[in-house]
Amino acid sequence: MFSFRRARGALRVQSAAKKIVVTTLRERVRSGALTRGTFLNLGSPLAAEVCALSGFDWLLVDLEHGAGGEEALVGQLLAGATHGVSVLVRVESAERIRVGHALDLGADGVMFPRLETPEEVSEAVTHLWYPPRGDRGVASYNRARQFGGDPRDAATVNDSLLGVVQIESLRALQNVERIAATPGVDVLFVGPGDLSTALGVPGQFDSPEFVTALDHVVEAARHANVVAGILTGDANRVDALNEQGFLFVAVGSDSALLRAAARA
Repeated sequence: MFSFRRARGALRVQSAAKKIVVTTLRERVRSGALTRGTFLNLGSPLAAEVCALSGFDWLLVDLEHGAGGEEALVGQLLAGATHGVSVLVRVESAERIRVGHALDLGADGVMFPRLETPEEVSEAVTHLWYPPRGDRGVASYNRARQFGGDPRDAATVNDSLLGVVQIESLRALQNVERIAATPGVDVLFVGPGDLSTALGVPGQFDSPEFVTALDHVVEAARHANVVAGILTGDANRVDALNEQGFLFVAVGSDSALLRAAARA
């Protein structure tokens, strides 16, 4: 007889004879598998649950631009956990307290916006990890650690968390090789709106300048053995982006998908 138990970022299938553990999102990403997700912009646990039931590999709560704040985070994390879908958080800033709070509430990883140098990235990803590797506050009574019941050691927890760094400025693009090589970076994620604007071709995603920049990011990721990611508003572009080298692809957001469906 089998029993099913949801764990953070994984569905564990257990029997008396053996245990089969489906890999965490970080392991899937690092293996080079194509994963697709969407941004959660509405701050709604119900919208998060709809997205979790729709076949995405991961969801990303957007605390930088989204409508909901940290007070709405737990409900969205619970919605993903209920259906075995990993939930990441784009933090408002790379401050230690912001990163640590998202992790303690149960985020499976963090997306860092507006970082431009390897020094900034190195400091930011340090907040993902418990000491001695990082400076995350050590507390075992939070949701992420099963309110004191999590048997994992600090190193195992550290290794389970996905680090996503956005490339969305000219300076970040200039430093992309060194950013990609920074320990703790798993994904280089292009913010197409910001990056195209920085390149002087806002919204022109087929322009030579923008396409060249994307190739630069993909090559930097490959050289550092990390993954390139990007946001697209068009689900029909996922295959083309995959062919271009993007393996971590966000397709719109809960609000954008709802608006498109409503207009249709």
